[in-house]
Amino acid sequence: MATIAQIAVPGSTKTISVPTGLFINNQFVPSLDSKETIECINPATEEPICSVVAGSAKDIDAAVAAARTAFTTTWGKNVSGFERSRLLNKLADLVERDAQELAELETLNNGKPLKIARDFDVGDSVACIRYYAGWADKIVGQSIDIDNKTKVAFTKHDPIGVCGQIIPWNYPIMMWAWKVAPALACGCTIVMKPSEFTPLTALKLSELIVEAGFPPGVVNTVPSFGSVGGAALSSHLDVDKVAFTGSTATGRRIMEAAAKSNLKKVTLELGGKSPQLIFESADLDQAANWVALGFLYNTGQDCTAGSRVYVQESISDKFLQILIEKAKALTIGNGLDEKTGGGPVVSKVQYDKIWSYIEAGKQEGATCVLGGEKRSGKGYFVDATIFTDIRPEMKIVREEIFGPVLSVGKFKTEEEAIQLANNTTYGLGAGLHSNDAGQCMRVSSALEAGTVWINQYNLLYNNVPFGGKKQSGIGRELGSYALDEYTSVKAIQWNYGEKLDWPL
Repeated sequence: MATIAQIAVPGSTKTISVPTGLFINNQFVPSLDSKETIECINPATEEPICSVVAGSAKDIDAAVAAARTAFTTTWGKNVSGFERSRLLNKLADLVERDAQELAELETLNNGKPLKIARDFDVGDSVACIRYYAGWADKIVGQSIDIDNKTKVAFTKHDPIGVCGQIIPWNYPIMMWAWKVAPALACGCTIVMKPSEFTPLTALKLSELIVEAGFPPGVVNTVPSFGSVGGAALSSHLDVDKVAFTGSTATGRRIMEAAAKSNLKKVTLELGGKSPQLIFESADLDQAANWVALGFLYNTGQDCTAGSRVYVQESISDKFLQILIEKAKALTIGNGLDEKTGGGPVVSKVQYDKIWSYIEAGKQEGATCVLGGEKRSGKGYFVDATIFTDIRPEMKIVREEIFGPVLSVGKFKTEEEAIQLANNTTYGLGAGLHSNDAGQCMRVSSALEAGTVWINQYNLLYNNVPFGGKKQSGIGRELGSYALDEYTSVKAIQWNYGEKLDWPL
């Protein structure tokens, strides 16, 4: 048996017990051969929380074998949609019951504010699981007329099989739910690899898989380093599909490994450099609120972060002043403080990366009108930072920063705004703010992004599909569209009347 870590919650007498082993076949076990551990750090204090087992390629093999056995015996086509729905609803109830504890663990390991982790991340995850519980008994095919007298064809949507799921550190609980819920609803089995920065809530959620009553092997969790566990899943010959959320660079490696192994199905939700356009007819106060949310929510650690804003020249100075005041109003601090609206960034690696971009912005001639100065003391805190006087070739304009850093530019015409917005290799999200209905229709149609928000930004719903264009990814999550990513369509053609003459 693997060990249990007792994690103290600062400011209270409470401790949270977290298993630190690998979760395979509904048991927490040590690694088959790895002596490595993953050190979990509290980004608000830079202090260690605990260490967990770092799985090896052999551990991935064991988890895949467990998932395959479950798929062919106790899950897959062997369980009705009604039963899958019942178990998913039970899981949602348990996550909801433990919302406070899961949120506390998320805040300690990820840094995000407790109220946001609990009320938004966990709350939305519960809703996501329930949404797909509702779909589990409604996955149907088609009946297709061929010849009413002799033949009929129909389709079945079979579960695709064993799924490797690789999730990021910015929304550890929510990304777990986004991946697990549709896969289980369709009858797939799972090998989950959480981020090495934030493995704790995935391990805690694994306990709830057992409590909910899922058969052994249906969900397996293998914390490991990406170059080990992620690589092993991507190239595994007995994995039928890989779902990944993370950077575009890693997505390319996963796609290459999938192609070179068994041509497994791949869905990728990757990076972004999402634009927001502010037209002169917009409600400037509301637009500033949404822009602030777009680049400061989750301290900017968001694939859809609206990190490029272009404002019509006639209102640019006025809008910028409103926006600066909005950004100043957000408190970035320790996530356990109820006053905090944004926490530290997740790690020293991310902290250093963000600061390298801020310095690049200054060196390349952008004007820093807010932030841009390091705090003293412990914690990976980065304050809201806004640059103006930008040019398209600047690193801060072209590359994903994944921190609370915003580039603000200007445009004169609608056509110029669209050109500036689409001048990127990414295509995940985009936003526009205007009270001209015709303009809203024209511009939203012209923007090259998987999601376009009008007079709002960064809100996602479990019944609305989400995914990217260009180098922001392949496939869709959420909504009924996600079910397509976990099923394989089988066409069955039945001849009940035609006689074949032979030879031809």
